[in-house]
Amino acid sequence: MIKEIYENVYMIDDKLATKSIDKGKRVYDEKIIKVDGEEYRVWNPYKSKLAAAILKGLKTLPIKRDSKILYLGASAGTTPSHVSDIADKGVIYAVEYSPRILREMLSSCKNRKNLIPILGDANKPQEYSYIERVDILYEDVAQPNQAEILIKNAKFFLKKDGYAMIAIKARSIDVTKEPKEIFKEQKEILEKYGFKVLEEIDIEPYEKDHILFLCRYKGEK
Repeated sequence: MIKEIYENVYMIDDKLATKSIDKGKRVYDEKIIKVDGEEYRVWNPYKSKLAAAILKGLKTLPIKRDSKILYLGASAGTTPSHVSDIADKGVIYAVEYSPRILREMLSSCKNRKNLIPILGDANKPQEYSYIERVDILYEDVAQPNQAEILIKNAKFFLKKDGYAMIAIKARSIDVTKEPKEIFKEQKEILEKYGFKVLEEIDIEPYEKDHILFLCRYKGEK
């Protein structure tokens, strides 16, 4: 049984999936389910923090078919490829710092015309300042200044009232503090600089000491 739970996101029996825009192609050895001539890629929550957040009860997924998205920390393209399936009429600017890892993502992008790989440092948005303003900013960057990175990029690229999603990894910020204390501090930083946190999703057991914030950007006061 197939049920569409968000725009272009499906539950097939008990499995989360997106409808592939690149039929016959796997990105990370994911399972493919074929139904009525369509191919659905099973979205593994142990390899995607966004999938984990959805399965842990994320109420709102702002990514739509025509969304323009800046994705920070694209890695080899696991989650960006599913976002590409969802925003099939939009565009995803996928920023990755490591040339070696970006090369791995290139094969995923070959037939995904809406997925644009960018070699760049998310700490330095001026390096890719040529891209347009976006509806959604998604960040999955394991750095001590995760909130600051989101703020910097929002100033450059995120439309007012646009959405931001950030996966906070507590152990990348401070191994000596309790994760809950770190999450509270990061939330306060974001809200000080124009974000309203709408949802907070603890994504255990898929990832330890991680939380995903869904935010709305109001701009700096």
